[in-house]
Amino acid sequence: MTDIQPADAPRTAIVITVSTRAAGGIYTDRSGPVIEERLREWGFTPDAVIVADGPAYADAIAEVLAGRPDLVVTTGGTGIGPKDLTPEMTRPHLDKELPGLEAQMVARGVANGVPASVLSRSACGVAGTTLVVNLPGSVGGVRDGLDVLADVVDHAVSQLRGGDH
Repeated sequence: MTDIQPADAPRTAIVITVSTRAAGGIYTDRSGPVIEERLREWGFTPDAVIVADGPAYADAIAEVLAGRPDLVVTTGGTGIGPKDLTPEMTRPHLDKELPGLEAQMVARGVANGVPASVLSRSACGVAGTTLVVNLPGSVGGVRDGLDVLADVVDHAVSQLRGGDH
């Protein structure tokens, strides 16, 4: 049986930036801080990690989920490049997928004038009692995804904590 957090417990979140260049200090992560700021606005207490693409992310997502936060938001690794494997490494951890959330994030990007949003891939779903959302690495893509998530995150966390519909 999965432990369910009380409705009034502090809401925890982890932000995972998936970027080999940011993890290596080659460039500064700009998307992760955008996510952290929004999560604070929503009443979450976020922690953040930056990891390289590939096996480092596979290890990080497993470790983060073992801590059972309310929400995990990733940024990066959702494109079509050969090293973009974040969704593939996320899906094995999901008990339930949320394809509607994924579709709305793509639709928001297209509506905001970014036709290449249709090339972004993500895995969104539930792992135990944790909502997991993959966002693109671009700041614009992150903002679009967060705008969609804003409409449902409170309800989702409430449901995962055993709240009524």
